[in-house]
Amino acid sequence: MPKNKGKGGKNRKRGKNEADDEKRELVFKEDGQEYAQVLRMLGNGRCEAMCIDGTKRLCHIRGKMHKKVWIAAGDIILVGLRDYQDDKADVILKYMPDEARLLKAYGELPENTRLNEGIVDEEDEGGGDDYIEFEDEDIDKI
Repeated sequence: MPKNKGKGGKNRKRGKNEADDEKRELVFKEDGQEYAQVLRMLGNGRCEAMCIDGTKRLCHIRGKMHKKVWIAAGDIILVGLRDYQDDKADVILKYMPDEARLLKAYGELPENTRLNEGIVDEEDEGGGDDYIEFEDEDIDKI
């Protein structure tokens, strides 16, 4: 039997992120960065996000955040814009819900931004109902 030379398995890697709960300083955007809200996760470390400037961009989650910071639809993120590709960006930071509320209070995010809610697609907003109601007579005819 080979001797185990590693330091542990996936459970050791899983328990590294305990110091994340403490308060951190609020990070504002700089030149070449933009706030965005995640529309949907695409897999493979990518997501589709609607930036505050009105552009929908394909965002790549950087390796430092990959499998450590979980990003879901509706989250507010800070993305770094690319000079050479306007339709792609890199996720720099995910804001916690209380940080996102602070950004909205400071006027960094527009008032119409919906925080901590799931994203509803634009084409689904008008319908309201997603079910079909049948009359009793229709069932009898079958």
